[in-house]
Amino acid sequence: MADPRIPRNRDNDYTAEMMAARRDFARARTGVALDHVGRTTIGPDRLPGNIENAIGAAQVPIGLAGPLTVHGEHVGPGEDVYVPMATTEGTLVASYNRGMRLLRECGGARVTIVERYMQRAPVFHFDGARDARDFGVWLDDNFDGVKRAADATTSVGRLSHVERYSVGAMLYTRMNFTTGDAAGQNMSGKAANAACQWIADHYQGALKGYTLSGAIDTDKKHSQLNTIHSRGARVVAEVVLAPDKTEALMRATTTQLFRVRNVSHTGGMLAGTSSNGLHAANGLAALFIATGQDAANVAESQASISFVDLRDDGSLYWSLTLPSLIMATHGGGTGLPTQAECLALMGCVGTGKVGRLLEITAATVLAGELSLSSAIVAGDWVSSHDELGRNR
Repeated sequence: MADPRIPRNRDNDYTAEMMAARRDFARARTGVALDHVGRTTIGPDRLPGNIENAIGAAQVPIGLAGPLTVHGEHVGPGEDVYVPMATTEGTLVASYNRGMRLLRECGGARVTIVERYMQRAPVFHFDGARDARDFGVWLDDNFDGVKRAADATTSVGRLSHVERYSVGAMLYTRMNFTTGDAAGQNMSGKAANAACQWIADHYQGALKGYTLSGAIDTDKKHSQLNTIHSRGARVVAEVVLAPDKTEALMRATTTQLFRVRNVSHTGGMLAGTSSNGLHAANGLAALFIATGQDAANVAESQASISFVDLRDDGSLYWSLTLPSLIMATHGGGTGLPTQAECLALMGCVGTGKVGRLLEITAATVLAGELSLSSAIVAGDWVSSHDELGRNR
């Protein structure tokens, strides 16, 4: 009987020959020829650390939107950027492009990064609640020692602060790390592990043990804790929409947009959604795929808070807050050829560029919210998908 195990080479599994062997293996067992999957410009030697049992690559179309005018602290002021978006959803790039035009005509998006931390959440176990409480006091008093142990594991990451939550005989903690240009999940996990070992070695109280993650870091899933305390970056994008330009470009008045947002805010509350915006995940997923981000982080990053204010002069202030935007310009898939080109297109390659990427991303998401809201008001939401979003 033929060996059902997927072919692997323990000495060097990242070669064209091994990729071809696995495609042949799949074809022999399924009858499917993976001709397109096997056509990739990514050299197998670029794949260690990104994939196992490699057979090829998924090709996702990339469209270009822009120019996007951004007033940030890493982009701008008033710099125009072109944004690559990887998607198979017709109308998406056209819609974001339209929103970017409105932003540009109204002076551009102002973007602010409020804070940026990555978390790991160890839990410390005791016989009773008072022991857990006393440990929390000790942890505050000995923060410098914990920090030294954590920081010694990385040249980039730094322990910033530790949140504490008592539950029964346990103390849940949430260690917050700065992570440079990396997203930092693995970095923070390694640092937190070293911190816990230092605590176990130095704490003289009745510590029974610890669990490295008690799930309140909420890795790759939304949580209200992320919305309140942030995970990754907390970024705010805002614009003031001029009445005349909004109506001319979007066929919707600022008053109509204000009212439709109130309807959506109420509907979101009724449904219990994690966002009172419209579709942040669309723009985020397209940018994540294009730039080599961990796509599963869209689960956290898509949570957003929309706020609008109709002003006395008829202008409409519109802000979008992304409290847990997790992105990187170093590590993961950011160094792969296609993804590196897309990052370079936006000027996001090199040390210290993650802030630029975060600002561009938040402004892009805001453009999409403006466009879809306008389409709903103007009645061309369905017709645009009819025209552009159907396979022909």
